[in-house]
Amino acid sequence: MPYAHPEALVSTEWLATHLNDAAVRVVDGSFKMPGITPTAQQDYAQRHIPGASYFDIDVISDRSNPLPHMLPSAEEFARHMSALGIGDEHKVVVYDGTGWSSGWRAWWMLRIFGHDRVSILAGGMQKWLSEGRPVTADVPRPTLARFTPRFRPELVRDKSAVKRSSGSREEQIVDARAQGRFEGTAPEPRPGLRSGHIPGSRNLPYDQLADPKTKTPLSAEELEQKFRAAGLRPERPIVSSCGSGVTACALAFSAYLMGWPDMAVYDGSWTEWGGASDTTVETGPPR
Repeated sequence: MPYAHPEALVSTEWLATHLNDAAVRVVDGSFKMPGITPTAQQDYAQRHIPGASYFDIDVISDRSNPLPHMLPSAEEFARHMSALGIGDEHKVVVYDGTGWSSGWRAWWMLRIFGHDRVSILAGGMQKWLSEGRPVTADVPRPTLARFTPRFRPELVRDKSAVKRSSGSREEQIVDARAQGRFEGTAPEPRPGLRSGHIPGSRNLPYDQLADPKTKTPLSAEELEQKFRAAGLRPERPIVSSCGSGVTACALAFSAYLMGWPDMAVYDGSWTEWGGASDTTVETGPPR
């Protein structure tokens, strides 16, 4: 079956022919865990797709919150988009270093603030480079644009909402982390966090939703098989979680791509839940 929202993906061929289109804005949404070098910012400074700006999720965030890259206010987000030259009229194309590592966070952030004209570059920088397409170290200086934020609260959850969902089972909760982290058999990369998962949640590791070689999303039929095999159903609302709200967006993007209802993302994710003193943790396979 075809994707329900094929416009959410663009090919490297399409982007190559639209790089100079005044209605298109390209952003590098790459992210790496703290301590990994070179950093995503250093990768961008060395080479990026011509005209692309860097969409830094640690800067475009609520800097007063101790949790990593939490959503900023609507006004703050609009200010950052204006500085990136992204206005209401623009189509935004997001890519990352591999094609399936972090770009969906920028995609989700744009959608949560009302900008639906946003797509992921299939295969990302990895595919772009493999085809010998141009890159540059020149950093663009965009003209300020007018971005009107329209916040969609239904696309995000906080800890109190997830606690209610966990207890009532009114919403399905799905965790995008690897099986070992979900079950509590592998340590968390961030210090001070308990191991395990939110009670009642399911596990669907984000890397199972893309081809391991090309880093492009699986077909709609394969995506649905993965979601259903994890115990998820489209008839009930779904909330996705992960380590810090990045790979959870891969599940939200996949659900959108195949036509399931919009999935909310638990913004604080395991960094908040696993480090809190007022939350319950389960270990082992999903119940």
